[in-house]
Amino acid sequence: MHPKNPFQRAYHFNELINIHPDLKPHVFINEYETQTIKFGNKKAVKELNKALLKQHYQLKYWDIPENNLCPPIPGRLDYLLHVNDLLNNKEDVHILDIGTGANLIYPILGNCHFNWKCTASEVDKISLKNAQKIIDENKLRNLELRHQQFKNSILENIIQPNDYFDVVVCNPPFFKNACDAAKKNERKLKNLRLKEDSKLNFGGVSNELWYKGGEEAFIKKMATESVFFKNQVAWFTSLVSQKENLKNIKRAINKTNPTEVKIVDMEQGSKKSRFIAWRF
Repeated sequence: MHPKNPFQRAYHFNELINIHPDLKPHVFINEYETQTIKFGNKKAVKELNKALLKQHYQLKYWDIPENNLCPPIPGRLDYLLHVNDLLNNKEDVHILDIGTGANLIYPILGNCHFNWKCTASEVDKISLKNAQKIIDENKLRNLELRHQQFKNSILENIIQPNDYFDVVVCNPPFFKNACDAAKKNERKLKNLRLKEDSKLNFGGVSNELWYKGGEEAFIKKMATESVFFKNQVAWFTSLVSQKENLKNIKRAINKTNPTEVKIVDMEQGSKKSRFIAWRF
């Protein structure tokens, strides 16, 4: 985990319960005599997120619809901390979050942790409405939402002629289709030794979870479109969940003739992840 990540320390569940009592039913003592929650239980993760956002960022309201992705906050902040390193701790940063979802987590963290100005796009109107409610309820400033009306576009129709962004961030759809999502989630639950009833332990609606061709096709499409906005964006970045996709993704990005391509590795406990970044 990034050395500046405040979530690398163990959670103090008694403090979190005091801040957010609805977390209490989900906390238990495990076989190692340690307080924890079932991280495969979406409801437990959602209540933990609410407590963490209250504790660290004084957010009085955060919620998502039943079927939307529930993101693990420490890992999401880790991505932005590494992005901040990429920007050399620049001040007055303006980021664009592609596919913010109902949870709005990257703009929240960007705004509350770094004081960045954030613009976020989303194709799903219900998710967009939920994200707007989070903004309104917390009176968050310097946050703007934009509806992506064209499902086959990523940057196009979102970046406007007068825009300039220091960085684009993106957590692309992981899977190729619904069947692929169900199969890999079943394997994940088995590896975590979880016995949850939900089909996906962090939830997720279709546009959040799958894209024809999976994350590889999505990032390749993003790379193709990035050429049209090379004078309006300093860095384009995207998470890459499957390491085996990096080779083809990097090859596609290199075809756009960028001046620099970087792969940034990240670790959260035993989990390894990475993002790819390029600029012109």
